[in-house]
Amino acid sequence: MTVLVSGATSQIGRYLLPRLVQAGMDVQAASRRPQAEQPGVQWLGGDLYDALDQSGPHAWQAIASSSPMELWAEWLSRQTVAPAPRIIVTSSMSVLTKQESAQADEQDVVAMLQRGERGLIAQAERLGMEWTILRPTLIYGAGIDRSISPIVARARRLRVFPIPMTHGMRQPVHADDIAQTMVQAIRTGAAAGRVLEIGGGERLPYHEMFRRMRASLVESTLPVPLPDLSLRMLAAVLPRARGPVSRLQQDLIADNSELTALLGVRPRPFRPDAGTWQPMTPELASARVAASPPGAVA
Repeated sequence: MTVLVSGATSQIGRYLLPRLVQAGMDVQAASRRPQAEQPGVQWLGGDLYDALDQSGPHAWQAIASSSPMELWAEWLSRQTVAPAPRIIVTSSMSVLTKQESAQADEQDVVAMLQRGERGLIAQAERLGMEWTILRPTLIYGAGIDRSISPIVARARRLRVFPIPMTHGMRQPVHADDIAQTMVQAIRTGAAAGRVLEIGGGERLPYHEMFRRMRASLVESTLPVPLPDLSLRMLAAVLPRARGPVSRLQQDLIADNSELTALLGVRPRPFRPDAGTWQPMTPELASARVAASPPGAVA
């Protein structure tokens, strides 16, 4: 089986490539920048469309993507024959959790995700392709996310760890568990025609998530509790903080029941260690995957 991967250097992609190779699949991966050789992976250079044009006659059995869905919808709209029988893409739970946001930039994100999902489904069905869309919650595990890894990096630098004292539930999901889910969807086809939520294997209050992040560090940091009043004052001073602060008391979680029933996937609980925040190079990701069996799939 040959699988085309886009978003190959994203936090999901860094685990997905070695997981596909581990599963015995041949991999073609698109990247704008030159990449080091990786066992079992053929790199296609340039932007996504350039890479697809380079690939010649399509012999893919599946496409796996964590790139923007609108790019795929646009490219598929130009095709007259299905380039692969199956396509699995990642969206985001933000398409649901940010729907009521008063922030224009967050509404733009919701609109982009909605267009991408609708466009991808429409074009895949027009071409007779099986499609699966995954909606992850808060992604971590590769050290390159823009949500919690920067918080950890700042705390390590300043030796101060802020802990928002809010009780909204969170369900962080490891990038490798999403990668393993994509492999399982490719192998079985059991999730064809489904939009599946995927969260981590544990729901915990926001303040507890931060406490575990702090406890994972080797460095000593001073915990600084931030009560709700302080957070509201921060939002009043910094407009860009208003959206995130407004959701701190909300439960931003996923229902994994359909994911587990269809694909047998049970993501890991949130148990970070110091290595969790290390930027995950392709070499390190490959080494970790080689040392661990598929843990998310029952």
